Amino acid sequence: MTTAKKILLSEEEIPRQWYNILPDLPTPLQPPLHPGTGQPVGPDDLAPIFPMPLIEQEVSDQRWIDIPEGVMEKYFLWRPTPLVRARRLEEHLGTPARIYFKNEGVSPPGSHKPNTAVPQAYYNKISGVKKLTTETGAGQWGSALSFACNLFGLECQVFMVRISYEQKPYRRVMMQSWGANCIPSPSDQTEAGRKILQENPDSPGSLGIAISEAVEAAVTDPETKYSLGSVLNHVLLHQTIIGLEAQKQLAKIGESPDVVIGCAGGGSNFAGLALPFVREKIEGKPLEIYAVEPSSCPTMTRGPFAYDFGDTVMMTPLLPMHTLGHSFVPAPIHAGGLRYHGMAPIVSQLILDNLVTPVAIPQLETFQAGITFARTEGFISAPETNHAVAMVIREALKAKEEGKERVILFNWSGHGLVDMSAYEAYMEGRLSDHDLPEEEIKRALQDIETLPKPKA
Repeated sequence: MTTAKKILLSEEEIPRQWYNILPDLPTPLQPPLHPGTGQPVGPDDLAPIFPMPLIEQEVSDQRWIDIPEGVMEKYFLWRPTPLVRARRLEEHLGTPARIYFKNEGVSPPGSHKPNTAVPQAYYNKISGVKKLTTETGAGQWGSALSFACNLFGLECQVFMVRISYEQKPYRRVMMQSWGANCIPSPSDQTEAGRKILQENPDSPGSLGIAISEAVEAAVTDPETKYSLGSVLNHVLLHQTIIGLEAQKQLAKIGESPDVVIGCAGGGSNFAGLALPFVREKIEGKPLEIYAVEPSSCPTMTRGPFAYDFGDTVMMTPLLPMHTLGHSFVPAPIHAGGLRYHGMAPIVSQLILDNLVTPVAIPQLETFQAGITFARTEGFISAPETNHAVAMVIREALKAKEEGKERVILFNWSGHGLVDMSAYEAYMEGRLSDHDLPEEEIKRALQDIETLPKPKA
């Protein structure tokens, strides 16, 4: 152990390869299916949406994939990120646990999202793409892709979930500052958006709807591709630099985690920290690994494992994943980045194999955890990140109750400095927990009853 507050790496110590967990999965992933034929998709099916280098990474069986120099050069703007000992939080809780967090909020957009936005922009640039479209919930992914596109001279169009567009205006300003065009979704600029607005003019939007709009905008323009900030294999691959750095930093001080925690909406920041440690668990190391979601959008804890579309109007391939149904519209909680009906196939399979444990936490507990963290460690967390902080506090208090020393590692996936309206609403008592009735889940799941079923 060390008395240091921050455990740092030099730029020379940054990992030069991403970790691909696909070769190590105890149960191989089932293939994505074509939305029209129901057959496994091939590279040609994905070519209208993604450039070939990302398609190759999506299905790669190589355990280690080199990070291109053009990406490393941009990573140096903020990586490596600090690993921080949360001593003041430990003291406040009176826990024997030692708590460490990976501070991904030091990136220019303030979250973990540039870890994949930069390589995605790079691979599109070298493939001759001129413009990228995407969706964003809370705005962190939209901000990251706007930042990355600016670095590589690409146009960027972002469809932002309308409720978040209204709740988080400064995320929109961040995107515009990096040159992106940010549009509230559903919009009148796509067939998908117009269809939704015709059915519900007051729709708050959802990530599924915004994905539909972004995909449509990409496939109707030959010089445009689509970029996704979570869920897919290549996205999780790029994020593993978080966990790989953390392993090096912990090794420097002779520590090894007993508990690994991350919030999970589509799975990217959670997997980015967790997957290198999942490999250790597969190899026999005793570890508890928790993926934390909102109780109002309980994809992992209450959604079945099924084939489903990633978007609302059924344009994307069918993915084998935990899902609440592609028509599900979550409650307008402030953790907009966690308001997604599906979960990454890799994370879903790890849950099935009992390598990852999902947990759902209500909104008020997460904001209380965020306040506790701010008043001890000083950093103001994004509402999404507060879900991880809440689980950390639960585990630290459990260690106190049991009188056990434990090492807890979590991903502090982003700051909340443009989310202060959410904190204001919490402190003024205007936030509430959202109970999700079982009937609402059943109604949304009716839409997937006729879709192909994954193997048991």
